[in-house]
Amino acid sequence: MAFSSDRRSLIPSYLYSSSFTSKPLNLHKMTSPSTSAAASAPSGGFMIQAPKEPGKIEMYSSQFYAACTVGGILSCGLTHMAVTPLDLVKCNMQIDPSKYKSISSGFGVLLKEQGARGFFRGWVPTLLGYSAQGACKFGFYEFFKKYYSDLAGPENAARYKTLIYLAGSASAELIADVALCPMEAVKVRVQTQPGFARGLSDGLPKFVRSEGALGLYKGLVPLWGRQIPYTMMKFASFETIVEMIYKHAIPTPKNECSKPLQLGVSFGGGYIAGVLCAVVSHPADNLVSFLNNAKGATVGDAVKKMGLLGLFTRGLPLRIVMIGTLTGAQWGIYDAFKVFVGLPTTGGAAPAVEPVKA
Repeated sequence: MAFSSDRRSLIPSYLYSSSFTSKPLNLHKMTSPSTSAAASAPSGGFMIQAPKEPGKIEMYSSQFYAACTVGGILSCGLTHMAVTPLDLVKCNMQIDPSKYKSISSGFGVLLKEQGARGFFRGWVPTLLGYSAQGACKFGFYEFFKKYYSDLAGPENAARYKTLIYLAGSASAELIADVALCPMEAVKVRVQTQPGFARGLSDGLPKFVRSEGALGLYKGLVPLWGRQIPYTMMKFASFETIVEMIYKHAIPTPKNECSKPLQLGVSFGGGYIAGVLCAVVSHPADNLVSFLNNAKGATVGDAVKKMGLLGLFTRGLPLRIVMIGTLTGAQWGIYDAFKVFVGLPTTGGAAPAVEPVKA
């Protein structure tokens, strides 16, 4: 890969293999050709060598971040909507454990009281909220990962890559939760208070009339407490697990593996990461459900009613199953979309760090 004499890429090359090959989506009309990467680089900035094959999306271009944003929408919005029945039972087990005593009995209670249609109560705010969250989560993660790598320099970026994954994912989730919070508040109220509303169209205005527009953000801080550790674990552990799989379990270099195998690695790494995510973020998940269900409730009220042990364990087995499957599917969908548009899958084995020559 050629670089201009006075500029070098500061993103670790292993994050995205330049030798990855796939059938790209024909986007050459959407991207303007560049005769010289060095000529197009801003003065005093850092240059990323971009692929020059016709139809390929240039790495770290606006089209690249747009593709990652769309991939995030698909991966988070569709998967969260698909597990709405599990989420519904989980939320009710957290709010009313005496009635929803287990996973199986929870489904039985819902079926008896609300019918089969009740299993997807709240699916619209779930779809919209987590689509918005996914757009910000994955799009900004890719942005901040490169940005922090540029700041660190190539040697430090490779040496402290896990810290970059953690910082990039935390920064992205801080923004993503602002987009998610209003829909999450309506979703929990609709799912845990039968008769409150049929869905988003009547639930959102009723919620605002009851608690005001700012009430939609009442659960933002607990949501940050749940989602930021969750996302830090989700991205950092995924990147680490995938790197270990390619380094120790698969003898073939990543760029020589078939696309189905790479996507299988993405799903497997995502599932393991999801289990870790569920354990780390579960106490805050219980707090979010409690606060959004009860008008005027505080964190102290939640701790008093549920107890510290309850915060860590109530609904945890179901959430492990749900989040493990969810996270594996999210990484599979996200990387499948990246492959579809001609981008490499996320993660891979890192080469030895070589100092940059002056």
